[in-house]
Amino acid sequence: VCRSLDQPNDKLIELFLTATTARTHGVQHLTLVAPYLCYMRQDIAFQPGEAISQRIIGNLLAQHFDAVITIDAHLHRVHDLAQAIPARQAINLNSTEAFGSFLANTPQPPLLVGPDAESEQWVAAIAAKGNFDYVVAHKQRLGDNEVSVTLPDYPYAGQHVILVDDIISTGHTLAEAAKLLRQRHVAKIACLTTHALFSGEAESLIHEAGVEHIWSSDSVSHHTNSINLAPWLAQAVLSLQQE
Repeated sequence: VCRSLDQPNDKLIELFLTATTARTHGVQHLTLVAPYLCYMRQDIAFQPGEAISQRIIGNLLAQHFDAVITIDAHLHRVHDLAQAIPARQAINLNSTEAFGSFLANTPQPPLLVGPDAESEQWVAAIAAKGNFDYVVAHKQRLGDNEVSVTLPDYPYAGQHVILVDDIISTGHTLAEAAKLLRQRHVAKIACLTTHALFSGEAESLIHEAGVEHIWSSDSVSHHTNSINLAPWLAQAVLSLQQE
């Protein structure tokens, strides 16, 4: 079953109806391929009484599917997808190989910039594949729609910069980073992301901050989709069948 779980609530009900019906008709093994996996960020209760959505949704998926395959799950304190989804098999693929292949065609070696510490794992891996320079900014969250970003020291002037993050939702972090890069007289700014959620006016906000191009994977259907994840997802499915 292949279903990306952006706008998840209706889709989750459809998944559970599908899985339950399949079982009643004798299906012995069910694999869910969810290129974007919802509700993974809330892995603890930040305030008393909050629902820990990762644990709740993870357990529900494990009850209905024997295997779950996703890519760049938005994990924080939990680093193994199997801890979030206790299915027989839980596979969290990494987009860095796909992104490294995509950037191999860039005419000029870019400077990769991670907008916060969480992005470093992706930025460092992609930079290593392409032998690119990279830096990682420091972010302080001041509210739901307000962040403060600080860039490390680097000779930014004239650089072709690509901001790299696993997910774009509100766009505020990337916009703040782009504004700072413009102040440092970079030549161009583009953005590369796995999951193009783009809530509200996020895309306009990012472009207004000086980002010329946004490239996303097709984990979430969006007009910025530029990287096809099907080969990597298909290989993961084949690996399950071979076990």
